[in-house]
Amino acid sequence: MEIVKVFGNTYCIDTGMTYIPFYKLNAREIVLLDSGYGIGEREGINALIDDNGYHVYGIINSHAHIDHVGNNMFFKEKDKAIIAMTRLEAALCSSEESVKAYFGGHTLKSVRGHFETMITETDILIDPEDECIEMGGAIFKIIPTPGHSPAHISIITPDDVVYVGDTLISYEVMQGAKMPYAFILSVDFMSKKKLAKLNCEHFIVAHKGIYSNIENLVNDNIAFYKQRAQRVYDVVHKPMTLEEILRAVIREFNINVRSIHKQRVINRMMCSFVDYLIEIEQLKAEIDNGFIKYHQTERASSE
Repeated sequence: MEIVKVFGNTYCIDTGMTYIPFYKLNAREIVLLDSGYGIGEREGINALIDDNGYHVYGIINSHAHIDHVGNNMFFKEKDKAIIAMTRLEAALCSSEESVKAYFGGHTLKSVRGHFETMITETDILIDPEDECIEMGGAIFKIIPTPGHSPAHISIITPDDVVYVGDTLISYEVMQGAKMPYAFILSVDFMSKKKLAKLNCEHFIVAHKGIYSNIENLVNDNIAFYKQRAQRVYDVVHKPMTLEEILRAVIREFNINVRSIHKQRVINRMMCSFVDYLIEIEQLKAEIDNGFIKYHQTERASSE
């Protein structure tokens, strides 16, 4: 792991898999924008912060996924860090029960085994109408960018550097991603387009890049997700249940599924594409002998 300077007092921790931005309030205190994975990254992140003599004053989270909030409680206990998150995302990761409700299909035992580091006590709740947040005397602008998660936000540091979280993915990630995720694809597309209108110094993408201009990246991201949606559509060549579609998608995308947890993750990703295809009227759901089956619409078939 290493620290990368972006612009002014805005930096990134390069974990290898992701960028975790932070803003230097002064020579010692920093504000993290997300906190990374708890399992697998905590030791390296903490060592890097300690080796540079930093103290985590606070954390502003883009959203409540495990690779973005996994060290919240660690730094809250270690440095008394102040945690800020949108009201809805904070609710989603406030307890084992809320995480179970959000992800679905998991027992409480499974939640404890896979999502324990997600549970977070949030100090500052960011509402949809809030345009900025003050932390340690610094003002961070808030841009609502829902879609990847229900109340995802992008954050602009005082240096006019935008952290877009998971609203965008880099070209390198697109090259290797078999099944990217968005909670609601149609909303995610609108948020991507919103980011393209911003005129800022730099843009930080969690997975994983730093850009001075993202217009092409936005267009390519949307095209990439739509192409993946098309491939999901193509496997539904007859009326199929979700499980049958999942089996076909795993085969089509050559995805290795060797655990129940991995199957649930892939199913969740696939279902967002199925939902999108229903929204744009390319797939339709109907009851067939007590089972929900999905099929291509006449309109889509004729196009």
